[in-house]
Amino acid sequence: MDPADPTASATVSPPETKNTLYARCASFPSETIFSQDDLLELDIIPNKNLDLLLQCTKRLTQEGLFKLLSHENRAVWRVVKKEDAQKYRTLSADEALVYSLIESAGREGVWSRILRSKSGLHMTVMTRCLKTLEGKSYIKQIKTVKFPNRKTYMLAGLQPSEDVTGGPFYTDGVLDDEFVHQMAKWTERFIVGRSWYQRSPSDPHHQPRTTKLSSTHHKPVAKQQLESKRNAALETPSRHGGSRAQQKELLPFPPGYTGYPTIAEITKAINTSGLSPVVMKEVEMKQLLDILIWDGRVEENSFTGGYKAVRLAALAVLNGSKRAEDDGAGSAADAAIHGWSALTEAPCGRCPVLAFCEEGGPVNARTCEYFAEWLEV
Repeated sequence: MDPADPTASATVSPPETKNTLYARCASFPSETIFSQDDLLELDIIPNKNLDLLLQCTKRLTQEGLFKLLSHENRAVWRVVKKEDAQKYRTLSADEALVYSLIESAGREGVWSRILRSKSGLHMTVMTRCLKTLEGKSYIKQIKTVKFPNRKTYMLAGLQPSEDVTGGPFYTDGVLDDEFVHQMAKWTERFIVGRSWYQRSPSDPHHQPRTTKLSSTHHKPVAKQQLESKRNAALETPSRHGGSRAQQKELLPFPPGYTGYPTIAEITKAINTSGLSPVVMKEVEMKQLLDILIWDGRVEENSFTGGYKAVRLAALAVLNGSKRAEDDGAGSAADAAIHGWSALTEAPCGRCPVLAFCEEGGPVNARTCEYFAEWLEV
């Protein structure tokens, strides 16, 4: 039988063929488009009869079950769900036009001004159409992070994309500062645990070094006076929280250590922790890690891809410093405000007996126990 023969479809029921064709096309993913050749290859149309195919596609398009599109300068069709086709039947021509434009925008949504431009409708008519569609719960208005003052619309059954909402760090288009703070704090603690070996004063292997002071000094300073000054310094509360004698110590791992967490490990850990109500992605965690890096609290190893906590910030986190909880320990700006620098971290910058320190005296750099503790040698 000749496929071009118009009598070829006489023995075939167009309604039955139409329904079979729709059912087969609906079994494909919703975004699939079909050309004329694609529809013929489904072996639904007997003898690949073009006239019968034209009747079926025309009827399905009229019923709203097929949507006619243009792709690479040729006609193609896309399947429309029956429930969506039913919506079109309840709309006027103007409302259907506005609805189709919003539908084509997908999860990105469409600005009301673009709707007006593409539809060519008067502002009053378009406003009425939008109110009708919202009243029927067919569409919804959303707020975008980039343009919060714009009226943007999308289908009611869709969830906005992350480009629109800003990702998990935003709630209703507003940055959730508390959530970001908690996520950053948990992430930093996780990195600290993998960056340094922690030794507490109660550790049986922890034996503070004691250095006997030499009495060969020309200044009449009693040894007991120097010892009392040092003991008072050890009991003085430090900016990391607690007295210096009660603080945890951080020891570096040996060379070749490969346990610094990567972004994949950090993302997996935070997703299993239950802290985030949504599943975090690596690209989102990268944004959070960048903040910690800019604050001077974490540094990235470009060779291994791992992240390491900065020692100053890690000490503040482990010893419960209020500054670490509230202001973010280790930031360069914070250090500048409070007068902290590399000099104040060195023993000489905060030595309580600096006035008595000189070569050959009871306090000198050669026998200084503060340097031994600071360098951890």
